[in-house]
Amino acid sequence: RYVNGHAKKHYEDAQISMTNHKKTEKQEKVQHTVCMDCSSYSTYCYRCDDFVVNDTKLGLVQKVREHLQNLENSAFTSDRHRKRKLLENSSLNSKLLKVNGSTTALCATGLRNLGNTCFMNAILQSLSNIQQFCCYFKELPAVELRNGKTAGRRTYHTRSQGDNNVSLVEEFRKTLCALWQGSQTAFSPESLFYVVWKIMPNFRGYQQQDAHEFMRYLLDHLHLELQGGFNGVSRSVILQESSNLSASNKCCINGASTVVTAIFGGILQNEVNCLICGTESRKFDPFLDLSLDIPSQFRNKRTKNQESGPMCTLRDCLRSFTDLEELDETELYMCHKCKKKQKSTKKFWIQKLPKVLCLHLKRFHWTAYLRNKVDTYVEFPLRGLDMKCYLLEPENSGPESCLYDLVAVVVHHGSGVGSGHYTAYAAHEGRWFHFNDSTVTLTDEETVGKAKAYILFYVERQAKPGAEKL
Repeated sequence: RYVNGHAKKHYEDAQISMTNHKKTEKQEKVQHTVCMDCSSYSTYCYRCDDFVVNDTKLGLVQKVREHLQNLENSAFTSDRHRKRKLLENSSLNSKLLKVNGSTTALCATGLRNLGNTCFMNAILQSLSNIQQFCCYFKELPAVELRNGKTAGRRTYHTRSQGDNNVSLVEEFRKTLCALWQGSQTAFSPESLFYVVWKIMPNFRGYQQQDAHEFMRYLLDHLHLELQGGFNGVSRSVILQESSNLSASNKCCINGASTVVTAIFGGILQNEVNCLICGTESRKFDPFLDLSLDIPSQFRNKRTKNQESGPMCTLRDCLRSFTDLEELDETELYMCHKCKKKQKSTKKFWIQKLPKVLCLHLKRFHWTAYLRNKVDTYVEFPLRGLDMKCYLLEPENSGPESCLYDLVAVVVHHGSGVGSGHYTAYAAHEGRWFHFNDSTVTLTDEETVGKAKAYILFYVERQAKPGAEKL
């Protein structure tokens, strides 16, 4: 509804035709142009930017649903089956591509939308393409959560169940295993979403959620569960045995290290200086991602080709994050030497870079009454993002240890955080894919570069074979 915007175009055309005609008193009432999905029968309103859950007094929406259902069950069924078979065959052919002269399968699997769950799907597809992170979970042994009479029996979860014996790690592992299997049908992450509802109450319901907020909750809960273990087996044992994740690369959060902190964990140095006595305070903070402001001077520049003013780049956002700034009156620093709150300056340095650098662009901000979206295009590199100039001790880093290459991008389409649609671009074995819920398509670097990024995932560039990595 936002990516191709076919139905949205009909809505916009209808609005133009309404304004061109002379309005009668009856027409002055707000008109809601809606569209319906002919497969799921869900109804969507572009004026409200949300799914419709109610009906008209005459039950018109239900009548349309019944009409479509009757068509489905009518004499046209056989003809529809024939057409569907043709479509399936053509989609199978479209999933084949030529690489070096030989034909190979597309192999990427989409994720079914369970009702505004695109925020979850975009994050899952992005994480599934971070090889080191994904491989760790896929190689974990399966955990049998049921025993006795129920062992080996298939269970159908409902979100009202009072079952507390759930594992986020296990369902996350199953979901990652289901992706990249080459299945022609989209995978339904129903069991994972059930566990999300159980352990993350913020995400209960079918309203649109913030993808970045979901990612942070997901990583935090995976980290906690991996520390604690379940069924008497600690997952951290497997982490300790993993040769790819040495102790020197671990970043501890809450006193423990897991694959989450080993891959995404970095350390910031927060430096605060009192402007009255000059006392300096340093504090080290672990992070799993960096949230970057889009500088205010770029906030009106919406597209890549817009002429007014310079282009906003990822470097501008990083510089804004790390530059020295004076704290305002609401953030006065408690100086231990002056023994009272004083004006001060703050600066961030990166003390340790992570293996995967996750950068979140703060596109949503609060005004007096609502949360607005900053729709500015931010230019970002697909290769060779150099983080050396933001390091606390750049001289201790090797020549290529600060270079990062893009592996995934999450994009928010639409106007508000509680609405709109999320999709993801991700690189897999040298090719870029666009993940739009159930639909996965091959794309190119130029298309990825034009995206209005919301979350960017950069992977540390590996040192060349034979070169000693510091």
